[in-house]
Amino acid sequence: MFRRRNRSPFASMRTAAAIAAVLAVAGVPLISVPASADTANAQSANADKLGDHDRALIAKYAKQSKSRSVLARAEQAVPDFVTLMLAVKDSRAEETAQALTDLGALVTRTDAEIGYIKANVQFADVDKVLALDGVLRVDADELLALEDTRPDSATGATERPTGGPHGLPAAPSAKTRDDNPYMPTNETGSVDFKEEHRTYDGRGVTIGIIDTGIDPTHPALARTTTGERKLVDTVTGTDPNNLIDLLFDRTWRNFTATSVVTEPTAVRNGVTWTMPPGENLLLNTRILGATTYVDPTLAGLHQGTVYRPSDGAIFVDTDFDHVFSEDELIRPYKVAHEIGYIGTDNPDTELNERQPFTVEFKQFSPTFSGVNINTIDAAHGTHVAGITAAHGIFGGRMDGQAPGAKLVSMRACSDAGGCSSAALTDGMIDLATNHGVDVINMSIGSLPALNDGQSARSLLFNRLIDETGVQMFISAGNSGSGTNTLGDPTAADNVVSVGAAVSKETWWSNYASKVGFKDGIFPFSARGPREDGAMKPDITAPGAAVSPTPDWIASSSVAETGYTLPPGYSMMNGTSMSSPQATGAAALLLGAAKQAGVSATPAELRRAVYSSADYNRNVDAIAQGNGQFNVEKAWGLLSKGVSTSEDISVSAPVCTVLSDKLITPHAGTGLFNSCAPGSGGQGVGEARTYDVTLTRTGGKDGAQSYDLDLTGNDGTFSAPKRVTLEKDVPTVVKVTAAPERQGTHSAVLTIDNHRTRGVEQSTLLTVEAATPLTADTTWSADGTVNRNETVHYTVAVPAGTTSLTVNLSGLADGSQTRWWGFTPEGLSGEKSAAGTTFCYAGYLDGNGCAPATRTYTNPKPGVWEFVVEARRTSPQLSNPFHLESSVTQ
Repeated sequence: MFRRRNRSPFASMRTAAAIAAVLAVAGVPLISVPASADTANAQSANADKLGDHDRALIAKYAKQSKSRSVLARAEQAVPDFVTLMLAVKDSRAEETAQALTDLGALVTRTDAEIGYIKANVQFADVDKVLALDGVLRVDADELLALEDTRPDSATGATERPTGGPHGLPAAPSAKTRDDNPYMPTNETGSVDFKEEHRTYDGRGVTIGIIDTGIDPTHPALARTTTGERKLVDTVTGTDPNNLIDLLFDRTWRNFTATSVVTEPTAVRNGVTWTMPPGENLLLNTRILGATTYVDPTLAGLHQGTVYRPSDGAIFVDTDFDHVFSEDELIRPYKVAHEIGYIGTDNPDTELNERQPFTVEFKQFSPTFSGVNINTIDAAHGTHVAGITAAHGIFGGRMDGQAPGAKLVSMRACSDAGGCSSAALTDGMIDLATNHGVDVINMSIGSLPALNDGQSARSLLFNRLIDETGVQMFISAGNSGSGTNTLGDPTAADNVVSVGAAVSKETWWSNYASKVGFKDGIFPFSARGPREDGAMKPDITAPGAAVSPTPDWIASSSVAETGYTLPPGYSMMNGTSMSSPQATGAAALLLGAAKQAGVSATPAELRRAVYSSADYNRNVDAIAQGNGQFNVEKAWGLLSKGVSTSEDISVSAPVCTVLSDKLITPHAGTGLFNSCAPGSGGQGVGEARTYDVTLTRTGGKDGAQSYDLDLTGNDGTFSAPKRVTLEKDVPTVVKVTAAPERQGTHSAVLTIDNHRTRGVEQSTLLTVEAATPLTADTTWSADGTVNRNETVHYTVAVPAGTTSLTVNLSGLADGSQTRWWGFTPEGLSGEKSAAGTTFCYAGYLDGNGCAPATRTYTNPKPGVWEFVVEARRTSPQLSNPFHLESSVTQ
């Protein structure tokens, strides 16, 4: 049985004193792993335990700390330590935690069962931590920016079409049926599944949502289909001990020994507070900032919070009269489902200034505790929750994926600006171990250059899934459309990584945009493969939805539709929206399995979903993995008992600009060659044969025959039709790649024993064939790109290049078309994210980005990818263009 264990965070007096000083500055005085642990232990010995991304992050923190920098939205200067998340070797957690303490680090959390330690470490001691033998991998706490998933948010455009609704999509309403394109759960087959199986609607399942928090008052998130309370608990993963939360989270009200009040009144900052009944009460007071709550009239007022240890009662002075009355007593949501309110609604405004909150108490150490006033500053988490499990959207028949399911809200974001990676990790562990959830959704992540699935968080999430039996679904990221743009920790082996699909019907209903395809992929959806060639994303699900949002946050919709959504609802898009579609669909399967008495372990669930996904022949394999989640087909496998007795591991060559940093240099779990011709890469018209090694573990003794199939192949790849695998005997399969044109070529290689239920293994084959650039030539291409689609080109930039210049021309009048440059590391070469409204010709004059000509200075040598994309508002369906590029050395 999994039980969380915590060490005292005050094991080190030196570091504790340092943090005490930091917290005192903030006005708070202070006294006093992987799917296979054995495999991870062996592999990680060859790896950089920290990585370039985190090393640069720590160097930045150290520089900011030295200069006493106060970051935007932060309440104090950057402290002199970094919060580290450590994945440690099997059975070495307690030993390693003691070693960290001996180094002077402040260990704030230890979860021995999954090998997790969180510690605050002085900058000068980071290398000493990396040298500890028990440490596998280390991640530094960072602020993960919360991507704005509102359409056109960067433009601030509010103008809507004139001439009335004629010819425009109808607005969703209480009359909208459940089978609809606004909340397109039908595209996963779930509407028909629920119609056929009336009780298979997610009842009996609890979904954990780790995000910005869920509105506890929204009517579409109030009850399940059986009339039960939908929101089981609302808690927070943030921690004032974490570097990022210390800087940015305003929701904690912290107590130390100086917070104790023994008299009926207390004076703090010149204000007299009348205390509630009780002994040794803990009092925290603070002056509210202009953005603390949505009611602007509260700025500058003193707010008080009291904790009564005798019965755990919490008092919040919501009327700001400095008297803690009985009607201001509030208990944690799980205890009494109580909701408090701060502020007063102004009836003359559309939004609600009366903001709800819940409370939570945590004891961080014997002398340090806190009450969290859990308010919600961003719509993201509520929108995500609505997609997974809303019931009665707009008060009608429209539902989310699993309307019968319950929810637990884990807020891991300090405010609308972003989330602490340490809080996300802590929150994920707490959801899986302490809150009784069956499946978890996380729609937040980062994009490191080395996305090989070996970060500390990836290893910990793998082990957490195995230890607890709780499957995680995580968004792939909105950094597409380039190759190898997948984020982290969605890159973890056992996590289901979800890309964003979109249908013709949703493009029309949610955007009033017409397209030339039936089903496609959003241009912003991150592509694979992982750096080691592994298949990511694993599946796709619809990536746009009209869903509940808090009524104190402005609604969002698309101007071109001609309709405006009322307060409490918004249309948002992103892989943030596709992941909860998949999570809710999984909840349907888990609920059905419980009712039918069918086994549905994480491994069985993943195999059923992957084996039955609908592959889209018009979308590249690197964009969709196994294909679109299909609930009915997945249940067809799961209900009959999907086989997981046989596992087949894959080892294949990998050549990238970062492949020397892989666990096994230049080898991974999928074939991936993105090197430049002449530097290990393949040229156009060049055929090359690769050794792909398959090893079967488990299953019957003796030889077993497996069918090999290539899905999504554009003719580049060829492989044998069948292979015989002995148990535990590596067997080489010859795979030939012969690209006939430049660009990225990918296919899914499936290895399937037809005598068992489910596909044993699917792996990705990816080759980038680039056109070499030279200083004395200009590369060019003429083509057309359809609205809401992309065209991809790959060029090889030679070493020693000082500038790479790209020109876009030949556009039709009014065409809203752009190109986007991606570096050899799979990162954006632009100054903004791929899902934004920047760089389009014919739209907002580029919105701060030069749409016709851009020059990349000192570009990294290797294969660059140029993605040409036509915006959804481009007047032409088919948009011609001329693209050319040259280099200077």
